[in-house]
Order: sequence, then C-alpha cells, then structure tokens
Amino acid sequence: MSEESEPAPETVDAPAAAAVAVTTTDVPPDHLAINPKSPFFDADLLRRGIGIRFKGVVRTNIEEYCISEGWVRVQAGKSMDRKGQPLTIKLNGPVEAWFEDLGGDAPTAQA
Repeated sequence: MSEESEPAPETVDAPAAAAVAVTTTDVPPDHLAINPKSPFFDADLLRRGIGIRFKGVVRTNIEEYCISEGWVRVQAGKSMDRKGQPLTIKLNGPVEAWFEDLGGDAPTAQA
C-alpha cells in the first residue's frame, strides 16, 4: 500500500529539476577572465566560446567581464606591464554574454 502513495510526487518533481539544470548550464557565468592566473579563469567554458555584447556592440577583444557589476576589461593598446602581461582598462556599461556554440537562439546572461 505504501508503494501507491510514494511514486506520484517523485515523478512530478524529476522533470522540473531537469529543466532547471539544463537552463543554468546554458547561461555563461557572471564573471569570467581569459588570463589563466585569474581566479575567474575557466578553460572549459572558454573552449565553448563566449559572445560578449558591451553597450549594444558585439566585442571580440574582451579580457575579462562582470555582468552584475556592469564592466569589461580590454587591452590598452600594445602596452605591457613589467611582468609581460598586457595592460588593461576597465570600461563601465551594460554587458551581455552568451555561449556561441548554442547558435543564434542562445540564452543571454545580462544584468
């Protein structure tokens, strides 16, 4: 008799949990960097390809971004610091990110 009452709630909750897991993996993280020394570096995510739109323009020269704080870092010309790393400047504005491997209908992360 206990078998009849238990399966119904589990079968209803399982598909809802699977749908949430799929959508969270298709949205890029809030903060990501291409420098391997950064704590926000993730090679697996970068291999998928990240598209960035900053102030309404698709940009390909972004070194690091943060969607929630609304900024990106871009290289400042050909200048290098004393350790050989490129100098970057922080630009403020609306940032949107998406995975390029999902095509044109990819979910976009934005603030």
